[in-house]
Amino acid sequence: MKSNKTESQHGHRASYPDQLRGQAVIRARFRLALPTDLWIAEVSELYPDATFRLLTGVPKGNRALELGEVRTTKPATVSDTIRNHSDILGYEELYSSDSHVIAQYEADEKSLYEFLWESSLPPEFPILVEDGTMEFDVTATQPQFDAFGEMLDETGREYQLLTLVHTADRNDLLTTRQRECLNVAQRKGYFEVPRGCTLDDIAATLDVDKSSTSETLRRAIGRIVGQFLMERK
Repeated sequence: MKSNKTESQHGHRASYPDQLRGQAVIRARFRLALPTDLWIAEVSELYPDATFRLLTGVPKGNRALELGEVRTTKPATVSDTIRNHSDILGYEELYSSDSHVIAQYEADEKSLYEFLWESSLPPEFPILVEDGTMEFDVTATQPQFDAFGEMLDETGREYQLLTLVHTADRNDLLTTRQRECLNVAQRKGYFEVPRGCTLDDIAATLDVDKSSTSETLRRAIGRIVGQFLMERK
């Protein structure tokens, strides 16, 4: 696998090496400046040391139904700020500790990731937001990646291309850790109905915590499903 990194600022897309053209899979990570009228931009700038993680989100009419996590030294304060924001409805706190909080809510912020839906690239969760900027991953073929870059340029938003990884071998779509996690999950019956094991069982086998196992498994499944859908467009 050949890895390339490049960076683009102020809404101008970086040029990509000619040898990447027409190859199988591209994985990239972007940082995008959020519109200031989004609640998440406002709250993240109010608490610049906090990390906001959108674990999943789906459009619901003119709003979005989201599951979000905040990692901060002031979880109760940040949680109350989100709950009381005028753009948030039905805020339900699912878990809290002295370092983070997880909640489900409806938000008036479809534009946060609307451009991903418009580009026909399924968003890969989690999406990270810190101090008014959003970081997210995309997996695409070269033509899809080029089209996505052109669409970003047309928005006029300031963004950076943080990493660009070209994978000529489709077997390298997943990281070693993701493949290991999937293999354990499959072997133990996690994908069966009813399930033959829990996330705790997988985490114990891998000797990692449950949260890391869940995130690794979601990323792996997201990449596989995303590539499956893209190949059929």
